[in-house]
Amino acid sequence: MADTSALVAAAVALRDSVDALAFAEPTHTVYNPLRYAWEPHLEYLERFGAGPKEAVFLGMNPGPWGMAQTGVPFGEIAHVRDWMGISASVGKPDSEHPKRPIEGFDCARSEVSGRRLWGFAAEHFGTAEEFFSRFFVLNYCPLVFMEASARNRTPDKLPAAERAPLEAACDDALRASVAALSPSLVIGVGAWAEKKAKAALANVPNPPRIGRVLHPSPASPKANKGWAGFATSDLAALGIDLPGNAP
Repeated sequence: MADTSALVAAAVALRDSVDALAFAEPTHTVYNPLRYAWEPHLEYLERFGAGPKEAVFLGMNPGPWGMAQTGVPFGEIAHVRDWMGISASVGKPDSEHPKRPIEGFDCARSEVSGRRLWGFAAEHFGTAEEFFSRFFVLNYCPLVFMEASARNRTPDKLPAAERAPLEAACDDALRASVAALSPSLVIGVGAWAEKKAKAALANVPNPPRIGRVLHPSPASPKANKGWAGFATSDLAALGIDLPGNAP
C-alpha cells in the first residue's frame, strides 16, 4: 500500500484538536465524524489518498446525510458504498440530535451535493481508482453544527471567538494535507472554501494555485440549473481536462 501516513496523521491531529473545542448556543449539537466514523474515513484516506495529486477539491464541512453518516467528504451513501467500495462500521456521536440520527450506511437519505459531485466523477472517470489517481477531496472543517431545531449551522456563522480556534486547527490540517498530497491546484467547492484555502496556504513554500467550482448544493439556484455543466466549465477555466472533454 502506498504511504498515506502523513495524510492520516493530519486527520488524527484535526480530529483530536476539534474535539477539545466548545460551542455555545445557538449551536446545540456538534458531530465529529472523524471520531465516530473514523473507520470509513481511514479507509478512504488509505485507499485513495496517496500523493501526489493533480488537484485537491476542498469542501466546507460535512452534510447531515453525507459525511456525517459515512465519514467521507460529500459522502453520499450509495457512491461511497457502491462506487468507492467503502462500507466500514460507523459508531455514534457522544450526543445525538433526535432529528439527525446517525445510521451510517443504513441511512435511507441521500445527500444531493454528494450525489452530484461523486456522480460527476463517476460519469467522467468510470472508476473511483481513475478519479483518485488525479484528484482527492477533503473538507476544510470536519464538524457538523446543528441548532436546537436541527437546522444546519455552517462554520462561517459561528461567532469569532469560536471560529478562530476552529479555523486554526483546520488551517493546520489543510497545510499538512496539502504537503502530503502535493497538488498543483486546490479547488474550493464554493466561495467560502476557496477563501479559506487562500488564507491557509498563502505563506506555505511553493503554494498551489487556488481556484473554485460552483458548490453543488440544492440551496444554490444556479447549481439546480445543471451543476455538472457549470462544474465542467469551471474546471476547464482552471486548466483541468476531464476524460471526454479534451479539445
